[in-house]
Amino acid sequence: MKVVCVVEYDGTNFHGSQFHPNVRTVQGEFDDALEKILKMRLRTDLAGRTDTGVHANCQVFSFDYINRRMNEKNFKEAFNSLLPSDMRVKEVWFAPDDFNPRNSAVKRIYHYFIHNSKERSVFLRDRIWWFPYPLDVEKMRQAATYLEGVHDFTSFASIDKDDDRSPVRTIYRIRILKKHDYILLRFEGKSFLRRMVRNMVGTLVRVGTGDWPPEKVKELLELKDRSKAAATAPPHGLYLYKVCFEQNEKGRVYEKETR
Repeated sequence: MKVVCVVEYDGTNFHGSQFHPNVRTVQGEFDDALEKILKMRLRTDLAGRTDTGVHANCQVFSFDYINRRMNEKNFKEAFNSLLPSDMRVKEVWFAPDDFNPRNSAVKRIYHYFIHNSKERSVFLRDRIWWFPYPLDVEKMRQAATYLEGVHDFTSFASIDKDDDRSPVRTIYRIRILKKHDYILLRFEGKSFLRRMVRNMVGTLVRVGTGDWPPEKVKELLELKDRSKAAATAPPHGLYLYKVCFEQNEKGRVYEKETR
């Protein structure tokens, strides 16, 4: 079996989620805590990679269930006694051995927050993108409709030369909500390319300022050229909000919608 852990973290002081031997990462801290619990180093898998400064409400880790004396509560309490203050295990459950948080996920949801105000809040400086210029949310919503569906997102991804993954991705839905001076952009899709969400946000903001019409997004998709799209939005406004899994054929919830 696998042990599955839902982890939230403040990404401000992490160099991304994925393990790297020379810098502080979310996976590195998680693996160090796991080694102290099990007295051995295990391979861990995570649902998705987040960049430096990006936060997560529910990153999902899994590893082999080798200590059968520990239950879900034991694992949660052990992790939270060892993890640093900017990380926390929210939930633990057991899954079949073929469970992998990256491959088993059926949907990922990202939230991006913008503080659209002339005045900057010092308390939100690492949590939300402060943008002091007026934004037309209705035009941003119109532009977002062009991104929904199945597309080649080359214009909205930072793709390495050695990355042979397909740039074709499916966006199920994009919602843009505004309340007072705060704007939330919610992206739902099966999977995302590197910096894809932040690049889409950057372009939608260009539409919101009036620099581009909503139809520009359709043109950018067809161009398949990253250099033609807008600059990447800052990392600190982005949150991996939720990862969704399915039930097995017997109806037992071993892969579920995290919260």
